[in-house]
Amino acid sequence: MHDPFVIALPDINNHAPANLETVFSIGNGHFGIRASDPLSHSATGGTIVNGFFETAPITYGESAYGYAKKHQTIINLPDLRAVTVTDEAGAAFTTQKLVSQELDLHTGLLTTELILATLDGKRLHLQLTEAIGQTNQNVAALQYTFTPLSFSGKITVTKKLAFYQAAVTDDDPRKARAVQSLQIDDMAVDQGQAIQITTASTHLRVQMALSVPETTTLDLTQNQATEFFVGAEVGPVGSADGDYPTSVLPPDLGTVAEDGQQYWQQVWAQGTVDITGDKPLAQGIHYNIFQLNSSAGRDGHTNISAKGVSGVGYEGHYFWDTEMYMLPYFILTQPTIAKQLLAYRYHILPQAKERARTLGVTNGALFAWRTINGEEASAYYPAGTAQYHIDADIAYGIGQYYAATGDLDFMTKMGFEMIVETARFWANFGSWFIKDGKKVFGFFDVTGPDEYTALVDNNYYTNRMAQHNLELVGQLIKAFQDAGQALPVSVSEKEQADFEIIADNIYLPYNQEHQINAQDDSFFDKPVWPFAETPKENYPLLLHYHPLMIYRHQVNKQADTLLADYLFFDDVPTDQLQREYDYYESVTTHDSSLSRAIFSALAARLGMGAKAYSYFMDTARMDLTDLQGNTADGLHLANLGGSWLSIVTGFAGLHYTADNLTITNHLPENWEKLAFKCQYQGRQLQVSMSHFGTEVTVLAGDPLDITIDGVQQKIAAQ
Repeated sequence: MHDPFVIALPDINNHAPANLETVFSIGNGHFGIRASDPLSHSATGGTIVNGFFETAPITYGESAYGYAKKHQTIINLPDLRAVTVTDEAGAAFTTQKLVSQELDLHTGLLTTELILATLDGKRLHLQLTEAIGQTNQNVAALQYTFTPLSFSGKITVTKKLAFYQAAVTDDDPRKARAVQSLQIDDMAVDQGQAIQITTASTHLRVQMALSVPETTTLDLTQNQATEFFVGAEVGPVGSADGDYPTSVLPPDLGTVAEDGQQYWQQVWAQGTVDITGDKPLAQGIHYNIFQLNSSAGRDGHTNISAKGVSGVGYEGHYFWDTEMYMLPYFILTQPTIAKQLLAYRYHILPQAKERARTLGVTNGALFAWRTINGEEASAYYPAGTAQYHIDADIAYGIGQYYAATGDLDFMTKMGFEMIVETARFWANFGSWFIKDGKKVFGFFDVTGPDEYTALVDNNYYTNRMAQHNLELVGQLIKAFQDAGQALPVSVSEKEQADFEIIADNIYLPYNQEHQINAQDDSFFDKPVWPFAETPKENYPLLLHYHPLMIYRHQVNKQADTLLADYLFFDDVPTDQLQREYDYYESVTTHDSSLSRAIFSALAARLGMGAKAYSYFMDTARMDLTDLQGNTADGLHLANLGGSWLSIVTGFAGLHYTADNLTITNHLPENWEKLAFKCQYQGRQLQVSMSHFGTEVTVLAGDPLDITIDGVQQKIAAQ
């Protein structure tokens, strides 16, 4: 049990069909296939294409100027695994037992074994082997192997690209609504079958093709295994009125499997994490890295949704999760993908500028809180649009990418403009006011990362991140000057000076009674949530209490001020950090899957090893254990990235700027050794730590100046 690179049924706590569909899903950033029972015609099974979505008007009881106008909903397309099997008399075989299911993280191969039976006792063994293309991201291959058990004769296998959509029956905002406005057209192909799906409102289209006709007869009279191969193609998302490539016959299983295996060999070679002494957690982190890579858009026009391509939860929207929880992994292991994820933000910059104007800000850009196409899709602005910090989160991600890669070309073409436009937003959105006799700059009626505290003045995290955003402009101007390059976006000396003045005077709230940074101006004026009177079944609070009930209490859904402490660890004295950790931990429910990773990493840095380890245990296997209770809707992608952060930036204490890389050993007592690979400024690094010390090796690239456990060293390549 707990093979570090294989996920099998015994590794999964919840064997409900929809949960297994999610956990064993496979993808390639363009599309994902949920691991449905192929005989069940599951309404939750299907194929999810990154960026293929439909819109519908948002209906408000009372609307107002600037409210988001349209829902954006990703579409669950026909299930590529689904088949119907009948005997010669027309009797249907159904699944009698799921024997095994294994996902090989080294190769990307998914294998499912089932016992099929008819009502009159005829039985077959079915093995379904599935692979998805990684270099050619439009293809998948499925091989069905039927072996007679108590049956002899012919079977008819029916395979058709059909829709089985489930209607949403509750008010959980994390679920997606069904899409009805689709046009589905059969396409003429030389072999097999193909359909074209077109959306009525967004005017997008996708073609799906199978290499087999709708019905095939297989002869099982020889009492031996008989293979039935299906090649599948899921075309790129195109415009309904544009040119579209002609469908081609997908390659065979061996070709697709080899393509996937080569891809995953590269992924593990560039960013493996190995834990010695705890196989379940090692398996968990390998699974999380696998699914991160399976979900990331690689074309510069798609991103990573909250559920990736594993499910339709949160309607397939992209959030701030990408930059703050997932992008760090890609920056340090797959920088090419990191650049593409940031390029997506650049391509929606025009919509961000328009959104800022709608909010009454005459200069700069405000990125949508939740979106697919760049337009705001959050129907509830207190926990949506009011989270202005997304601007600074994106700027932070861009800054981290540049510090780790030195990619001035990207900054010239895309990055610098985004940082300038977000800085302009802060300068125009904020206001000067007097606090304790001093003129300071702040931001009013905002919501920080903690969605249980909405529309407050001077959220600490927001203010600190805005300050960093403004400071980045000056740092990058100097980088261009040092490189002898002209600025790609004009910034006058006066504007640069204004940015510096505002950054120097941004107000960061502080609570004198507790001697800690205050989450916002009013947080400590509110009563603490009655935790002792709240039954366990009433969590998450958002599903059981009116927002106004939650907002008037001190209660956190997730890390907020502590997230700022994690990002700017050196800003705050250690004794104050400890006080802040203790206080905010006492009022945090962790109702958000984003929370525990930050608590883990920060605890590790503060020397609270047992607490760091406890939180990490939850993050590492969150979806394998169904910790949040809703893995059926899709994986918690931000937590997957967060678990990597817990290890690399928490237990290994990795921190970097453009000038220095620091590694600090906080290895948990339970582990014998931790080893991982990463990239920094053109170098490939291997980091190994045990309870006896830390070793960093430059596998490729120039010598590196690095601080290891407080000692500055120069390390040459092997």
